[in-house]
Amino acid sequence: MESKRVIIGADIAGFELKEEVKTHLEQLGFEITDVGMTEKENKIPFQEVGFRVGRAVSKGEFERGLLFCGSGMGIHLAAAKFSGVMCAVAESIPAAKRCVVANNCNILAMGGFYVAPYTGCQMAEEFLTSNFGDGQTERFVSFHENAYNDILNHDYQE
Repeated sequence: MESKRVIIGADIAGFELKEEVKTHLEQLGFEITDVGMTEKENKIPFQEVGFRVGRAVSKGEFERGLLFCGSGMGIHLAAAKFSGVMCAVAESIPAAKRCVVANNCNILAMGGFYVAPYTGCQMAEEFLTSNFGDGQTERFVSFHENAYNDILNHDYQE
């Protein structure tokens, strides 16, 4: 990832995990823009948070984003509605890294019900410091790049 600017957001179920990850990333020098809940009293529905992050990444305002809800699934569905968004749901550090290295994902969603704070911090760090094709063979990269382009260019209206 070229930029250290990251957009994040959480609903009430992902709020605590998001706060831990946000603090960790700020300590690593990331510039965080939080467009979800910034305090527990200000509840925002998961889909609205997903729309906010998905829209910003789709418009190219941010290279990568992080989302947090109870499972990661609902917020992922909302973000993935935007053109150019490749959003992954992960619950482990290797999966968070792999979604970038193999699938060129630009948003990672995780669930506060299933991901412990330490794991969430490490997942976010791997996701944000990895790049498509890192450590892979030319054949691997070519195969996955073709698949990625097919997904991005698929005509869903057809």
